[in-house]
Amino acid sequence: MRPFAARATVLFLSAALLTACSSDPGDKGGDTTKEPAIGTIPKLLSAADLSYPLDSYMATTEQNRKLEQAQARVTSDCMARFGFTYTMRQTPPSGRSGNEGRYGLTDATAAARYGYTPNRGVAPPAKPLNPKLSASGELALGGPDYKGAQPMSLEESEATDSGKTLGGKKVPIGGCIREGYLKIYAPKKGAQDIMFVTNMAGDAFSRAHDDSRVSAAIKAWSACMAEKGYKTGDPVSPQHDLGLDPNTYGSPRAIAAARQDIACKERANLVGIWYTVETAYQKRNMEQNAEALNQAKTELDERLKLAATLAG
Repeated sequence: MRPFAARATVLFLSAALLTACSSDPGDKGGDTTKEPAIGTIPKLLSAADLSYPLDSYMATTEQNRKLEQAQARVTSDCMARFGFTYTMRQTPPSGRSGNEGRYGLTDATAAARYGYTPNRGVAPPAKPLNPKLSASGELALGGPDYKGAQPMSLEESEATDSGKTLGGKKVPIGGCIREGYLKIYAPKKGAQDIMFVTNMAGDAFSRAHDDSRVSAAIKAWSACMAEKGYKTGDPVSPQHDLGLDPNTYGSPRAIAAARQDIACKERANLVGIWYTVETAYQKRNMEQNAEALNQAKTELDERLKLAATLAG
């Protein structure tokens, strides 16, 4: 169970263009069959302000916004090179902090007001930013069909001929969308997989979910929910189990369930236990991947410097 997929941004969507396979960051040496030791477990409910050992290797929400802006700038400049005006849509703010939904509902005030409604207070998507592109514009944006090996860096892309030109200019493999991505996230050959740290965090989250100490806390939460007639074993996304759909996430019935959800998480100290155990798994993964993490941190710093230059 990984909530990280729900946070997909332009960065993550663009990463799929790389068609790279990531290794499992949790299986590089060491005994991963034993549950890691933990210290004192704090009493916690809200997850909004929690910090994790891997945080320093990942871009913050604000930094991701700047990286997306830089990617959009490069993509627009690329399209302009071929005579087209194009603005790449960027991820809208979610109205929530990065970790707020990590363990499901953990904000008592929001649960009592909104129930399970996601992205509360966020405006719906605006109308399309760009007029419909011509066939040539689509070629510039997405690139031509290409049967060869996909370049994994901007350096490789610039050295590879896609076989198509527009106005005498070579269309990059993957088009301007890919060029914008590679410029920011993989400018040089051998760049670290940008999903490496995210995958490591997801691995720790999943392992913690299956840990006996968290499993016991989830069972305690579930039993507490059952006391009020709510049958579910999923503290992160119980909506389906509760018979809710997107049209009823904010209904009085949903709000009643959400209030009980919060009360049961507090009684079981689910957040405190899960956070403590997940932190332990992150630390173990970090010890097993120290060199790769150092590279990831160096490259993140380089991306942010480049983004600042482009913004200027």
